[in-house]
Amino acid sequence: MRLTKLALALLLTIGGSGLAVAQNAGVKLGVLTDMTGPASTNTGLGSVTAAKMAVEDFGGSVLGKPIEVVQGDFLMKVDTGTLLARRWLDQDNVDAIVDVPSSPLALAIQDIVKQKKRIFLISGGTSSDLTGKACTPYTVHWHIDSYAMGNVVGQETVRRGGDKWFFLTTDTAFGHSLERDTASAVERAGGKVLGSIRFPINSQDFSSQLLRASSSGANVIALVSTSTDTSNALKQAQEFGLTAPGKNIRFVAPLGNIHDFRGAGLSGSKGIITVDGFYWDQNDQTRQWSKKFFDRMKVMPSAVHAATYSAVLHYLRAVKKAGTKDADAVIKVMKSTAVDDFFAPGGTVRSDGRLISNRLLLQVKSPQESKGDWDIYKIIREIPGNEIFRPLKDGGCPFVSN
Repeated sequence: MRLTKLALALLLTIGGSGLAVAQNAGVKLGVLTDMTGPASTNTGLGSVTAAKMAVEDFGGSVLGKPIEVVQGDFLMKVDTGTLLARRWLDQDNVDAIVDVPSSPLALAIQDIVKQKKRIFLISGGTSSDLTGKACTPYTVHWHIDSYAMGNVVGQETVRRGGDKWFFLTTDTAFGHSLERDTASAVERAGGKVLGSIRFPINSQDFSSQLLRASSSGANVIALVSTSTDTSNALKQAQEFGLTAPGKNIRFVAPLGNIHDFRGAGLSGSKGIITVDGFYWDQNDQTRQWSKKFFDRMKVMPSAVHAATYSAVLHYLRAVKKAGTKDADAVIKVMKSTAVDDFFAPGGTVRSDGRLISNRLLLQVKSPQESKGDWDIYKIIREIPGNEIFRPLKDGGCPFVSN
């Protein structure tokens, strides 16, 4: 009995001292991203660079100690990502996990950060379930989500006459939620969904899917995909002549980004409607920050890169204001303090963790309209955050009182 009590006391002492060491160490951020796979151009090293830029602009230290940024590649595998996230939180004293351009992985990490009481800054994942039925008190969702994308692109396209839809959807949690949310918006606007087909992530051949969609009678083919899947599908659609004016088929990409459309080429992407939270050429502030990013990376930043910078900067400011790394104290400050940067000026973090800020309705330019290599978008309009995101009462976040 004495031995048991002694062992228990020793365990508590070690555990307590480990917690004290973690609290007394400097802030450590873990950028969990896709360094080598299909999302690497839109996230990857660019997300790591953006996080480091935020740390530098903040001053490099907080609470009297230097800020550290570590990085990890989850290889587009949920089990690899969850193992790395647990190691970071259990052994490496990481205080906040950043980016995670995979909704299935982000959903899995939700449970981990809830158990460990650490902050999760989602700048990559897009499922609206992250601040809905799967929300946690320690998560903030900085990037645009599937509800907002589907809501805006669906209604705008129907308004322009695209009322018969066929979905080509990546077979992931992200794809399922974005198809669901877009289809709902299309039907609310008076359109019809004629069918859908799903494909594995990182596909190379879209011929059968495109031919089935084009023969369905749809006048809209929605690419519920991202990264190389989107660019590959658009290239093949152009090869098959599906983007020609006489076909009367328009393509939409609710989750599009400049790297995808640049990769596919403007001749095959022109006219596509999409929505995002950032465009490098939006204003003087975005151009100034993007030039700094370009000088390091030799490419223009995606919205995920800009969101990563913004989320990290807001988090560090909250740590400083709270005077502690304690997750409960920090998240309280993050949710009670307005965002102050080029990405989300005046934005606020809602009680469910959803960043509410203005977003952009965009259309891909034609080659004739583009004035340079990275001149990709026309800004149709800026949409207020309270119009684009799902109402708090409809999200189903279990810890939020409506």
